[in-house]
Amino acid sequence: MNKIKSSNELVKKAIEEIKTLNAKEVKSLLDKNEVSLIDIRDIRELWKEGTLKGAIHIPRGMLEFWLDPESSYYKEKKIGTIKNIALFCALGMRSALATKSLTDMGFNNVSHIDGGYDALKKIGIEVVSKQKK
Repeated sequence: MNKIKSSNELVKKAIEEIKTLNAKEVKSLLDKNEVSLIDIRDIRELWKEGTLKGAIHIPRGMLEFWLDPESSYYKEKKIGTIKNIALFCALGMRSALATKSLTDMGFNNVSHIDGGYDALKKIGIEVVSKQKK
């Protein structure tokens, strides 16, 4: 029987193949308006903890579909024309896998944020409330 790869193994492999930004790099890019943040956390996480000011929410489960022009779920205006995309989740594991997936799709302007939402909050990026609709 084949041993399955652990989620940690998948994340480690993804990080070897993708661009990673730390929180300070992200803050610098945000200050220069050179990056768009994509929050891939579950909507319940946003309701509970808020999100970062200006971040676009695309749930992890829909990311590839919403950004694929050939998908019936495609959301043409969801991200618009963005120079650089930085994905974040709570701590950086889901965003690493999501960044790998978008890279595999052909996106070359995408990176993941090491430490995720927690790291970005700690360096002072503004948090905004996300209420249930």
